[in-house]
Amino acid sequence: MQKIMFELNSVLTFSSFFILPFFLFFYFPKVLDFKTKQLNLIKPYPVIGHLFAFYHHKGDTLFQWFCGLIISSPSSTFVIHRPFGEQVVMTGNPANVEHILKTRFSNYEKGPIFRNTLKDLLGDGILNVDGDTWRFQRQVAIHEFNTKSLRKYIENVVDFELFNRLIPILTTAAKNKTVLDLQDILQRFTFDNICKIAFGYDPQYLSPSLPKGKFADALEDATMISTRRFRVLFPLVWKIRRFFNMGSEKRLKEAILEVREFARSLVKQRKNGINTSLENEDLLSRFLKGGHFEEENVIDIVIAFILGGRDTTSTALTWFFWILEKNKLAEEEIVREVTKGRNREDDNKENDCSSFKEVKEMVYTHAALCESMRLYPPVPADTKQAETDDILPDGTRVRQGMRVSYFPYAMGRLESIWGSDWAEYRPERWLKEVNKDKGETKWRFVQRDAYSYPVFQAGVRTCIGKEMAFLQMKRVVAGILTKFRVIPVMEKGFEPVYVPNLTAKMEGGLPVRVEERMK
Repeated sequence: MQKIMFELNSVLTFSSFFILPFFLFFYFPKVLDFKTKQLNLIKPYPVIGHLFAFYHHKGDTLFQWFCGLIISSPSSTFVIHRPFGEQVVMTGNPANVEHILKTRFSNYEKGPIFRNTLKDLLGDGILNVDGDTWRFQRQVAIHEFNTKSLRKYIENVVDFELFNRLIPILTTAAKNKTVLDLQDILQRFTFDNICKIAFGYDPQYLSPSLPKGKFADALEDATMISTRRFRVLFPLVWKIRRFFNMGSEKRLKEAILEVREFARSLVKQRKNGINTSLENEDLLSRFLKGGHFEEENVIDIVIAFILGGRDTTSTALTWFFWILEKNKLAEEEIVREVTKGRNREDDNKENDCSSFKEVKEMVYTHAALCESMRLYPPVPADTKQAETDDILPDGTRVRQGMRVSYFPYAMGRLESIWGSDWAEYRPERWLKEVNKDKGETKWRFVQRDAYSYPVFQAGVRTCIGKEMAFLQMKRVVAGILTKFRVIPVMEKGFEPVYVPNLTAKMEGGLPVRVEERMK
């Protein structure tokens, strides 16, 4: 039996290549530019579309190729032709983004291709559904994001995790001159936080021993393999592998089983000790108390919120600390802002919510985080599917059933949006100078158009956790930078690789040394 499965797996591995030699024979003379001796990868051809380009740009380089096409296109839009006539619109045009996220929102949903590809991992959670199901989950969840809940989140959850776990680990690392993987540390931090605020459970993943977590490893594998399904040129290949439980699909099934068992345990614990008081009720209790969901649906919701609450924030912070090392003036300005804010709080002893007020007033830090996410957005791209025929504002025709993807990563690199200095890290592009107080500049944050900066999506489907994410990130930045210098341990000139899965990790993590900052 094992021999049969091995042989079948081998056939499937190479089955997607059998078309290539066939079409090379017929198309090679037309595709090859004899002057440059290079394949013309931009032009689509009958039947095969951009097949040559897909095979040339393998793995994560395909994403960079897509973004390059968007950036070089006059309209910031490019249509990819997959084999056998399937077309996908890829855009970074703000007018198009507003069209699909707001103007014609009802015409552009996740769609069956997106949902089916991620169904095994996300099920019917809020990140993978449309219509009434999405609206109801959002309506229930949005109660957790009011001002009172956010203040409680910062003062009780984030501050505890920051001062009782994260800071002591960094202090020990500074004393022992230990190299830490900051990406891993931040993922542990945000994982503990989302579990406590949303599910009333403390996994203690950021304890001093830095325990190896089966769930965290399984979630990493599950998101990576699920994302790679989108890159398979012929989806039938991964579907057959899943049917026969082979190769990467076997690993995915095992990883998802681990993820769902963890989520199931959270649901059961909350069911057994559910709090009847709305005052102290967490997100999971709200979903259970309503009685509108079966247990499997609640598990889907749990996984979606863990993925959204853990990976996006930790990813944003990882890239932020890396880019800050190359921009010392910005780091100094952040430290100055935080220090000034704390001095003001010391003068006002009657303030009983200094942590919450402090992060709300960190204007320059907020701009610095926005600028970092412009260049390295936590979610690299998002895809919708057209319900009916349509025409985008730039004139691109969309047929019913076609997918339309917008790329925040590419949009952050468009000169038409950000100017000729788009490659520079400048938090000041988000700020307006109000006046100078005793020689020091006062800033006012200037919000950019959400459709030019859809890092948190935009329109009807804007991320409901946006403010919570900013509050958490600013609290972490303030807590770390006022005490430590974070120094990436990389060779001079090394550029980390942006890995575009469901969330964009830094390949290999971010190894850092930590030094205590001189007072």
